[in-house]
Amino acid sequence: RLAQYIRRHQPQLSSFARVALASAPILLPTSSISLAVPQQHFFQTLRVTADTNHVIDFINRPGEVIMAANYWESTQRRFWLFSKDELQAVRQKLEDDNADLVQMFPLPQQRHLGIYFNQQVNRLGKRMVVRQQAMATAQVYIKRFYTKVEIRRTNPYLVIATALYLACKMEESPQHIRLIVSEARSLWPDFLGLDTSKLGECEFFMISEMSSQLIVHQPYRTLNNYQQELNLTQEDVALGWSIINDHYMTDLPLLHPPHTIALTAILLVLVLRPSPSMSGSNPPSAAGIAAASAVLTQAHGRVPGLPPTPGTPNPADKEKQPEARFSRVQRYGAWLAESNVDIAAMVDCTQELISFYDCHEQYNDKLSREQINRFVKARVLDK
Repeated sequence: RLAQYIRRHQPQLSSFARVALASAPILLPTSSISLAVPQQHFFQTLRVTADTNHVIDFINRPGEVIMAANYWESTQRRFWLFSKDELQAVRQKLEDDNADLVQMFPLPQQRHLGIYFNQQVNRLGKRMVVRQQAMATAQVYIKRFYTKVEIRRTNPYLVIATALYLACKMEESPQHIRLIVSEARSLWPDFLGLDTSKLGECEFFMISEMSSQLIVHQPYRTLNNYQQELNLTQEDVALGWSIINDHYMTDLPLLHPPHTIALTAILLVLVLRPSPSMSGSNPPSAAGIAAASAVLTQAHGRVPGLPPTPGTPNPADKEKQPEARFSRVQRYGAWLAESNVDIAAMVDCTQELISFYDCHEQYNDKLSREQINRFVKARVLDK
């Protein structure tokens, strides 16, 4: 079946995939085959399941030519977006199937786990000078992986290192496996050795659990694309990036499309930034929440036209600065009203981020670290 697919769609395959096919072994009627994929002067063996109707993302499906460039046809949209109830049910099933481990090794709440994993990915990524987008992709991989595998059955530090290693490949900034193992060992000497084969095995495990669906569309592109149209300053964009970075500590990457996340980040930038020095992790004010709700209510009601814009304020008149800021928010509300954006999804994203910032204040790094380390050591997952 795979051979027939390849012959039928050969003209649609990217040059990268055609090179991979040229290196592939003879196809046998087994449950899986291996493709040796040349990338950046080294080979990575990828397992492709032959008894299903899908092929690894490297080999493009019809309508997904050039590595799933179209989000609407991507595996991310079709297989990795959940409702809140669906996500809760998936996690609950994992806990029910591992009830003994759950009872024996209590863990922090999901948001606190997200914060801890985010910190560890950033620590490792900064040591290796990895681009932010690769670190973001790694965090998405971790979230996806832990919807399939109970965390207490894994060594999270090995999973973090593996996710970053795989994400760097997918984001076209590959790192040598020995380098990432060495740096990870330096960060977590009590939980990782220098055996690169462990990371290699974990990589195959992760690829398998994610059904080889490795392409991740990020909100950063949407933010950059709308900078000029929405008259965003460099400070606005920088804060927008910070908010997008923060959302990877929540479940939002599994709940909403990347463009919805980006538009929500822009909204929060416009209504929650009292000064250019505000950090993306600062908790929003009550006034900011009210302003954000008003904008989304206006957009949801499809209010026609743009509200009268006050005249250009005198720079010397500081009292008119909030009015100018509010007119900016009004324009954005009108822009949303004229678009086809899912306003209800934006409301949900806004509430989730605001709740996250409140939750962040109760985060206890020491407690989270101790609870994770306890089950890794007790179950000898560090060997």
